[in-house]
Amino acid sequence: MLALLIIGSLIGTFLLAFIIVKFVPLKLRGLVSILLLALAGYLTFLIYSGVMEPIKFDIEKKKRYAKVIDKLKLIREAQIKYKDVKNTYASNKDSLIYFIEKDSLAIIEVYNQDTIVDVGGGITEKKSIRKERISKYEPIIDYFEGKDFTNMFQVPDTDKEFKLETSSIEKVTGLFVPVFEASIDKESILKGLARHLVKQELEVIEADQIKGSKVSVGSLNEVSTGGNWPPYYDTGDAKAEKEE
Repeated sequence: MLALLIIGSLIGTFLLAFIIVKFVPLKLRGLVSILLLALAGYLTFLIYSGVMEPIKFDIEKKKRYAKVIDKLKLIREAQIKYKDVKNTYASNKDSLIYFIEKDSLAIIEVYNQDTIVDVGGGITEKKSIRKERISKYEPIIDYFEGKDFTNMFQVPDTDKEFKLETSSIEKVTGLFVPVFEASIDKESILKGLARHLVKQELEVIEADQIKGSKVSVGSLNEVSTGGNWPPYYDTGDAKAEKEE
């Protein structure tokens, strides 16, 4: 689209210059020149806007995505703690928030205990056996001090909430393991931005972009607690843009 605009502008400018030289009386050329300057200014504005629109879109989408990903990371952290205690994942936000506020995590202490073992023939020997015991319980809420976990399901700058799903998949024959996914569609995040650029964003497949139509953490198809965003959202680059 931008290339066509530039080519059309060049062709139009050439044709107008030809018409002025050939057909416009000398006394009117001053007025025509002013009109042409105004037209040139307008065309320059259109070209500039065409160049800057995708650049501004890219900056804005990264700011919005960074905020969303921060929330998804918090949900993931809470789900991992939930699984540590319950051996499964929370299926809804209320259960997960209640867990953080009210539950505790058992801290396991590993120690060695000397035991006399009969090895046969009336012979015994001392062996050190590894054992475990609960040393204390730590409130889950201590792990989330200073974190706004009560609002972690609220998608930033929207009236939407993250969708939370849980399931189980067969990791090896006969062994089923729990999985979860928290997600939000990109359209909700990018609401208000240029529609044609949002449509392109829903179809991106590049490795350095968030592929597909949603931003998510976890998976219902594989054992994973990873997010579908590229690494630079974890290194602080996108967060730096968010704070600009």
